[in-house]
Amino acid sequence: MVKMHKKRMGNRLSRQKLKTYLPYYVMLIPGMIYYLIYKFYPMYGATIAFKDFSMKEGITGSPFADPWYKHFQTFFQSPFCKDLLVNTVVISLMKILLGTFSAILLALLLNECRKMWLKRFAQTVTYMPYFLSWVVVYGITFAFFSEGSGVINKGLQQLGIDTVPFLTSNEYFRGILYGTSIWHNVGYSAIIYLASIASIDPRLYEAAAVDGAGRFRRIWHITLPGIRSTIITLFIINIGNILNAGFDQIFVMYNPQVYQSADIIDTWVYRTGLVGMQFELASAVGLFKSALGFFLVYFTNRLARRWGEGIW
Repeated sequence: MVKMHKKRMGNRLSRQKLKTYLPYYVMLIPGMIYYLIYKFYPMYGATIAFKDFSMKEGITGSPFADPWYKHFQTFFQSPFCKDLLVNTVVISLMKILLGTFSAILLALLLNECRKMWLKRFAQTVTYMPYFLSWVVVYGITFAFFSEGSGVINKGLQQLGIDTVPFLTSNEYFRGILYGTSIWHNVGYSAIIYLASIASIDPRLYEAAAVDGAGRFRRIWHITLPGIRSTIITLFIINIGNILNAGFDQIFVMYNPQVYQSADIIDTWVYRTGLVGMQFELASAVGLFKSALGFFLVYFTNRLARRWGEGIW
């Protein structure tokens, strides 16, 4: 009897919870449908990586490759594989590190600004480039850094100095990538850190000021520790995308003269896998990137948990 009573009570509570949270469950349905259609269903197409794909036969009718890792082997045995991996990791890491540092610095500067009109103006100016496409960004970059008609090289010519091939030299091109990436994204990233700074208890600053702590000490001992969890969370997420390195930006801005320093996995896959109609190769490399990204996020999160942080 006691067990039956507990069971009835449990069922009643479950029905009550269902009625209470039913509107929230209904609101989840569009998001779940989106992920089922555009995220989970396309995973079936990843089987192309293990097949000798034929557009006539389709995914189902295409035979499996022999051996099953044939297309993965094609990529790893490519003479370009080492350079592609190095370029991708170096460019991506530098973008993450420089972008994170720049966004935190901008957020701190905006937070310390006491003139609201200046703060709003600076935030608007730094945020606006985020809405520009990389085609527009490249147009602006070309206007400034082109060797033949760029503003900077025109100025150098007026001074009697040799022009610099910023956009066609392996020595300078990565710097252009880093600089334009920071300019394009720093305003948006700073907003996230500003929101995190706003959640810090103001009484901590007041107590520190009473104890004689200056502005820089308050930043170092209160602000930065207060946004540490945000920094670590964004870093873990970015590490998962370390093999992406910004295809849109590089594809728009690079050229054959800078392949040595700027050709990444995605641009090579586009030329070899998609333009060359080797869809199995493109799928194999995409699957490799996804698997590596998953493990990087997992181990980075485990490392972060040692400091009491992490996504899960």
